[in-house]
Amino acid sequence: MFQAVLEKIQQYDTIIIHRHKRPDGDALGSQIGLRALLRENFPQKKVYAVGDDAGIYSFMESSQMDTVEDGLYKDALAVVLDCGSATLVSDERYALAKDTVRFDHHIFAEKFCHTEIVDTSYESCCGLIAHFAMESGLRLTPLAAKSLYTGMVTDSGRFRYDSAGARTHTLAAFLRSVPFDTNALFRDLYADSYENKARKAEFLLRVQFTEKNTAYIYTTREQLASLQMDTFTASRGMVNTMADIRGVDIWVNFTETEQGILCEIRSADQNINPIAVKYGGGGHAKASGCTLPDRETAMALLRDLDALKGETR
Repeated sequence: MFQAVLEKIQQYDTIIIHRHKRPDGDALGSQIGLRALLRENFPQKKVYAVGDDAGIYSFMESSQMDTVEDGLYKDALAVVLDCGSATLVSDERYALAKDTVRFDHHIFAEKFCHTEIVDTSYESCCGLIAHFAMESGLRLTPLAAKSLYTGMVTDSGRFRYDSAGARTHTLAAFLRSVPFDTNALFRDLYADSYENKARKAEFLLRVQFTEKNTAYIYTTREQLASLQMDTFTASRGMVNTMADIRGVDIWVNFTETEQGILCEIRSADQNINPIAVKYGGGGHAKASGCTLPDRETAMALLRDLDALKGETR
């Protein structure tokens, strides 16, 4: 499965790695991990990682992005990671590259690179990159192993989600064959400030329920301004305050912004991705998102989610 990609990597002297905007642990982990892998195994090549700021994941080692001039793309291979749509790629200059490759585990929406490995059976893009490294015989470094492990942990919910099967644990064991400090990693991932815990409590107190027991939080622009939170933290960072509420199988976080209403949808057991796609988004079967034009559309999305439900509240 990976031979064609390995051959392309061997072919090009300059490789520029991209991932999706507003990165999570999997996007950054796969990007940092692949850059470290390629620099270790192909030291003669110039390997870069580009994109927007790491945000709340800036604690990750080597999360600072490289500065790359436009001219470098002319004879380069661009690798896009963890991104299901061309519009979501951070730094659209990937399209300037002579050749393009994509690794992704989201539900397929469109082909936008020359060579693509898209497999939704992987719990994370980091798992996909780890498998590529293992099958290709690439040497791991502590940085590569730790970065890829970080993405596997975050996208699998600490190996809790049902996407984390036997292969996930095999690949995790492969990464753990190289020593790195997991205690420090988990402290960085899950330590939280008192202020943020208080904010989560505030969000939890604003949870509402539909007739079919879909939980949702709706944050207006005025509320967002008063909270003094960035949109990423208010949207994706707060959606799982509603996770693990007994009797709630689907939960949604709406956040009003100047660009529209950010909508994060999560599910414990049902495939909510078609609903996200209907409203112009995408993602995974149980974790998807989209951007909506107004509150009326947000309420329509909730009604569509209710239609997936079996029993009323």
